[in-house]
Amino acid sequence: MTGAAQPQPAIAPVLILSTGRCGSTMVSDLLNRHPQVLSLSEFFVPLGPEAFAWQRPDGARMWRTLSTQSAGLHAMLKDGKVVDEGLYRFDAPGARFRPGDVPPIVAVTLSHLTDDPEALFDDLEPLVRARPRMPLADHYRALFGDLADRFGRRVWVERSGGTLMHAAKLLRLFPEARVIHVYRDGRDTAMSMNRHHNFRVLVGAILRCRRLGIDVQRAFRATQGSPIDVWMQRLVFRLLDIEKTAALPGVEDFARFWSDLILIGDDAFRDLPPERLLNVRFEDVQTAPRDNLRRLIRFIDPSLDDDAWLDEVSVIPRPARSNFRDLPAAERTALTDACAPGLDRLGYPL
Repeated sequence: MTGAAQPQPAIAPVLILSTGRCGSTMVSDLLNRHPQVLSLSEFFVPLGPEAFAWQRPDGARMWRTLSTQSAGLHAMLKDGKVVDEGLYRFDAPGARFRPGDVPPIVAVTLSHLTDDPEALFDDLEPLVRARPRMPLADHYRALFGDLADRFGRRVWVERSGGTLMHAAKLLRLFPEARVIHVYRDGRDTAMSMNRHHNFRVLVGAILRCRRLGIDVQRAFRATQGSPIDVWMQRLVFRLLDIEKTAALPGVEDFARFWSDLILIGDDAFRDLPPERLLNVRFEDVQTAPRDNLRRLIRFIDPSLDDDAWLDEVSVIPRPARSNFRDLPAAERTALTDACAPGLDRLGYPL
C-alpha cells in the first residue's frame, strides 16, 4: 500500500528589490505564470509609509493600511493618471473603484492574481480584521499565507518598483528572505523614469523636500518605519502642487535618484551570504532569457525548476536597443556623470 504523500518542505520567501523601470515588472509577470509561485506585484510600495509605520498593529489598523490610499499614492492617482503597471480595470462594467479611491492592494496586487479582484478584496477583509494585535511581519506572513493557500502556491515573491527605498525595512521584517536584485543600466532606467508619471511625482517631491531642508533619503536607509513618516508625507503632499511637482525634475535628477537607490540597496544587502542574494542584470535576461530565468527559479528553490514553465516564459523577453546611446554626445556624458556612482557599483562601463 502506498503511504500518504509527504508534505513538501517550506520555501523561504523572496523579495525582488529594484529601483523600478528596470524590467522587474516583466520578471514578476513571468513568475506569475509559474504554478507554484505566488507573485505579489506592487504590494509594498503602493502602501506608502503606512506599510512600515505601526510595529504591532491590530487587524483593524492593518486593514486600513491595505485598503486606504496613502497621501503619496492619492496624489499620483487622484487626477486619473494611471500608469501602465496599474491593472485594475476602471472601465469595466460595474467597476466599484475610481483612481482616487482604489484600495492600494487592489490597484495592482490582487488584480495581478485574479480577474475578480473586488471579490478577493472582500474575502480578505474579515480575515485581516479578525487578527489580534501582533508584530507587523506576522500580519504580512498571515496575509501572504492566506493568498498562497487560496491559489495553491508554495512560495511568495514580492516585487514592487522602487523597493530599494525599503530594502532595509523589508530585510528587517523578513530576515529569512532570499533577495533577487534586478537592475538595468541606470542611464536607460533614468530615461524611462523621466517618462513615468509616478516617478515624476516622487522625484519632484524629493526635490521640493530637499529645498525645504528635509532629507527624504534618511527614511530610505532606516530599518524601521514610524507614524511620523505617515504624518510627514501627508503634510508634504498637502502643500505640493502635483502638476508643478511632476514638471520639476529633469532626466539628470532621475539619474542621481537611481544612483542613490543603487547605493542604498547595496548597503542594505551587502552582508547577505551568496545563497541569499542573486543579482540579475536585466540586459542578460533579454539576451539569454532561458539560462537566466532558470538560474532565477533555481535560486528561489531547485525544486521549482520546471521545463514547461521555462518553455512558456523564455520566449517573452526580447533584446531592446539602449535609448541612452541615441542621445547626443553631450547629453550622454551628462547622464553618465549623474549615474556614475551607481554604474561603478554595479560594474557597468562608464
